[in-house]
Amino acid sequence: MSGALSVLPCSQCKDTSILFQEYSGQHLCGKHLASSIRKRVAKEIRSQINLPKNARHPDGSPFRIFVAISGGKDSAVLLSMLVDIIGRRRDVEIISGCIDEGIDGYRSPSLELARELAESLNIQFETLSYEDIGYDRMDNVVKKMPIIGENNPDAKGMMPCSYCGVFRRQGINALAQKVNADIMALGHNLDDMAQSIIMNFQKGNIERSVRLAPHTDAPIEGLAPRVVPLRWIPEQEIHAHAIYAGLPIHHGDCPHAPGAMRQLSRGIIADMETITPGSRHGLLHSLDQIRAMHREINPVKSEIRKCQECGEVTSREICQACTMKRWLQEN
Repeated sequence: MSGALSVLPCSQCKDTSILFQEYSGQHLCGKHLASSIRKRVAKEIRSQINLPKNARHPDGSPFRIFVAISGGKDSAVLLSMLVDIIGRRRDVEIISGCIDEGIDGYRSPSLELARELAESLNIQFETLSYEDIGYDRMDNVVKKMPIIGENNPDAKGMMPCSYCGVFRRQGINALAQKVNADIMALGHNLDDMAQSIIMNFQKGNIERSVRLAPHTDAPIEGLAPRVVPLRWIPEQEIHAHAIYAGLPIHHGDCPHAPGAMRQLSRGIIADMETITPGSRHGLLHSLDQIRAMHREINPVKSEIRKCQECGEVTSREICQACTMKRWLQEN
């Protein structure tokens, strides 16, 4: 039929393709997209996680991997891939968990989908709310932000994501500690990594980029090292695979996200990739090279400090989480 859109076959078989990898020039069907993602994730697992033939601890307990899931596509693909690749090992235990930030209409349905996914994979599921770790519900935090900004110059102009990111990080650390995890796995994809790199470069903060996960080569005492097995997988491929695999995922966006700096960076990265396919990969390759050079120049680890109030690892006397908690209590 004239003018009709034609769907091209997979570059590796005759099945209908569901995605075009512009940076590689390949059209992929659902099966070969899954195979491509699995291969890259398995490579990152080998690179980021030191798993000997027998990874059990001296007391016989298994090596524990805590997977932070949210009900979204990225963490769903991460958990399903980890279970598929190493889930049958008896010396490894995979545990999942979700943070409840307290966002009406958003967190409740996504949390239930996270639970559904974990149960379908026969994986232990834990949850922790902001109130459980001494913070306020995120909806209440957003209501207090204008007055906090008026009374605290350092808080002026902050977006909800600034608070939520800090509190969520503390919550994930608490969950990992609760399950006695050896490492924690996060669902950051290639787009997330590229956005973080751009955001840090915009601020001239190379040190912050160098500290991005994975952390297994430079663990910090008292914290389970973070790994990011999806860091080379573009967001579009993860979304397509999650739908193809029928994973239970929440499609809604956080109501407090609009206006965040990451949203601006998302647009910048998307434009760069459209103009020059492979830009996201180039940014991440650049970061890896910068990280290697940084370690050569700074072979001595910087001194680890702990917050004087909560004892969490921080770069200053009082951590940002405790600072924000004080702002909320004062207002």
